[in-house]
Amino acid sequence: MTLDAGGTNFVFSAIKGLQSIVDPITRPSNGNDLEKCLNSIVTGFKEVEKMLPEKPVAISFAFPGPADYPNGIIGDLGNLPAFRGGVALGPMLQAIFGIPVFINNDGDLFAYGEAIAGLLPEVNAMLTKSGNPKKYKNLFGITIGTGFGGGLVYNNQLYIGDNSAAAEIWLMRNYVDNKVFAEEGVSIRAVQSIYKQISGDNSTHTPKEIYDIADGKAKGNKDAALKAFEQLGIVIGDALANAVTLTDSIIVIGGGLANAWKFFSPSMFNVLNGKINTLSGDAVDRLEMKAFSLEDEEGRMALSKGSLTKIKVPFSDKMVDYDPMKRIGVGLSRLGTSQAVSVGAYAYALSKL
Repeated sequence: MTLDAGGTNFVFSAIKGLQSIVDPITRPSNGNDLEKCLNSIVTGFKEVEKMLPEKPVAISFAFPGPADYPNGIIGDLGNLPAFRGGVALGPMLQAIFGIPVFINNDGDLFAYGEAIAGLLPEVNAMLTKSGNPKKYKNLFGITIGTGFGGGLVYNNQLYIGDNSAAAEIWLMRNYVDNKVFAEEGVSIRAVQSIYKQISGDNSTHTPKEIYDIADGKAKGNKDAALKAFEQLGIVIGDALANAVTLTDSIIVIGGGLANAWKFFSPSMFNVLNGKINTLSGDAVDRLEMKAFSLEDEEGRMALSKGSLTKIKVPFSDKMVDYDPMKRIGVGLSRLGTSQAVSVGAYAYALSKL
């Protein structure tokens, strides 16, 4: 059984074989009242349980942090203030339903879902089809929308860190304004703010409206709309450059703002594949590896082909494969953000049972 926990609503479901097997049930979160909130969670899971043909083997879901995820304890949440002081949500549900309970961050589960059944296996299948022996086992996932979330799959395993705080990319420094954190430049509010600043239009437009203005399909300041998404891409690109310097991985992007890929990805790739200066003023590549787009045929071909060649083993007639091109791919969610989170929750539970 799964739960998509939001500040307004809780959406409950159940998964078997990576597929949802019941119609989702939505209940109000009641985030300001702990008793009502907990009752909403219990009631939602009980309703799902009644719809199942057999007893569920686990509960696994995403819940906002901060949290001690391995022990199922939720900390002080901004959008669910009733949880302040710490609530042992996992142990409570385990006692009520009598089955194991696994709770994780949504960014982590998004990345895990895409690593299990989304972008990562697609990339490896593409490499195999092209005859390239290279395989990717690491994936860094980000979600861009209301906030800027992240998750890391290392060597095909979800990596959450010693404090359940790994891959918190939103707290990186904002490249455009280094006095604030990255999420202030990678979020719905950031796109809206830049559009307002440049256009002088004080009305609040949704990201979709700003997208349509940039696309020439709605009235407004097109230059301001394009600039808003360009700056979004710059901040994303720098944050990802810092991240993949450490992870050396495929990157997958989800969340509502990911739909604006065609407007923010050019500036994002300009940063990823750009230069950075030394103290002497010389320029070096921002990354050791080249970043290719997985959303166009040219990028997919370049990633698949690499620089594969044959070299001779010294003092021998034997030849071995050699590919000196270090490279990663960046692409959009293949499952959809919500489905990827659900698949990640399901796969994580199975890995622990």
